[in-house]
Amino acid sequence: MDDLILSLAHALLESLLSQITKQIQAIEEQAMQPIRAIISQVVGGIWKGQGADAFVEEVSSLVIPGVAQVSERITTTHTNLCHGRDTMNRADNEVSNLVRSNLSDKFKFY
Repeated sequence: MDDLILSLAHALLESLLSQITKQIQAIEEQAMQPIRAIISQVVGGIWKGQGADAFVEEVSSLVIPGVAQVSERITTTHTNLCHGRDTMNRADNEVSNLVRSNLSDKFKFY
């Protein structure tokens, strides 16, 4: 029963990590790329004047760093979950090895 629960926990964690990776990619594709494209068009001359300059400054100094910060926090969460997964896997392996070792010592399996 415990193996089933651990297997389920591992599967859920892997699914979660996959979804987080997709969210990081979505931020880049659906938020950052369009924002950069708009800035590029404005800088390229589609909109001129003080309003255009102010728009580029606001987006460059507020929006892009804000979106980047969200992406960074999601990436940090992903990294931390990966470390947790790795620690959990190492602990599972160490316990399994310890149990096998103790059984072999007690019952002298050959």
